[in-house]
Amino acid sequence: MRSRFRSDRRLTARMGVTLFLLGLLYVGFVAALIVLLKSWVLVVVVAAGLLGAQYWFSDRVALFAMRGRVVEREEYPELHGVVDRLCAIADMPKPVVAVSDMEMPNAFATGRNPDHAVVCVTTGLLRRLEPDELEGVLAHELSHVAHKDVAVITVASFLGVIAGLIVRFAFYSQIFGGGRRDQNTAVVFAAVMGVSAAVYAISFLLIRALSRYRELAADRAAALLTGRPSVLASALTKVSGDIARIPTKDLRTAQAFNAFYFTPALGRGPSIGQLFSTHPSLEQRLDQLGRISAELGEASAPGGV
Repeated sequence: MRSRFRSDRRLTARMGVTLFLLGLLYVGFVAALIVLLKSWVLVVVVAAGLLGAQYWFSDRVALFAMRGRVVEREEYPELHGVVDRLCAIADMPKPVVAVSDMEMPNAFATGRNPDHAVVCVTTGLLRRLEPDELEGVLAHELSHVAHKDVAVITVASFLGVIAGLIVRFAFYSQIFGGGRRDQNTAVVFAAVMGVSAAVYAISFLLIRALSRYRELAADRAAALLTGRPSVLASALTKVSGDIARIPTKDLRTAQAFNAFYFTPALGRGPSIGQLFSTHPSLEQRLDQLGRISAELGEASAPGGV
């Protein structure tokens, strides 16, 4: 079943290219580890097991990490009402609805497909947004589910996570256990660390390129579904401004999940994090919504597109 969110061929093509390149990188990475560690069974079993866990349990991991919990209609009737209405308009299955008790205003979607998806909002977002602004944000998140890019970004993130973990493991092993190893073992560990670092850097750049485009695609799909791009622009401006005022130390835990958020958890002022952000700039997003608003003439009635 296809939803009424407008399909995006460029997004589909970018997802395909990114997965293909990451697949090649993944195969090369596993092959290099097998050669260096001389244990193909260990490498393949561990890699396959972790990939499966990332795919099947990513929604639970994300909810746990961001202190999210599933909420029923009786507890948050207005939130469920907005999700119900959007899912009816978009003709898509209703995802699990969750709330995270965090002051940071944000929202994210996760899950392996539209039938096994979760949409989570923070209490900080619920306190700050008007109902129509909340609808725009949730439409944005639901478009990620409908386009299946949330599943792609979950799988794509796996390689970088594993490479990063191996780099850390090799680094600390060299520091705390280097004296007990011979020279050949040290060379092998250094090679593993180098390969992992290179894989992490390449996957990092590929994921950033895909993530920035998918956020623009989600803004566009949400604006067209609701017919009110200016409302989404208002929510985006409000949330981005409020996040910038939250102390950076309070954002650090959330930054690991920036690729999934409505807006990235970045502090005020320029930084390396903003340079390599998972999201396009606020100006880019507002410019696109302004163009859509002009094209639609701010149609008052939302509907399928």
